[in-house]
Amino acid sequence: MNEDKDEGTAIAKLIGMDQWSVVGWVYRWNTGPLAVMWGINGPQRVARCLPDLNDTEKREIDFERLMRIQSRGSG
Repeated sequence: MNEDKDEGTAIAKLIGMDQWSVVGWVYRWNTGPLAVMWGINGPQRVARCLPDLNDTEKREIDFERLMRIQSRGSG
């Protein structure tokens, strides 16, 4: 990573409720924080992440909320 500019590295895949689709990624920025980047279909309910994140990382991205996202059209 170049410390002179903000850069992120994907550290985990967010896996959808079908247990195999990648619906997004978790990025760690060189400035420290974690961020979620969604796939082309936007935010979707997440079943798990690969590799698994530790508890602190899960809290930082509010993983509990990601597991409760209502998909578009599901009311």
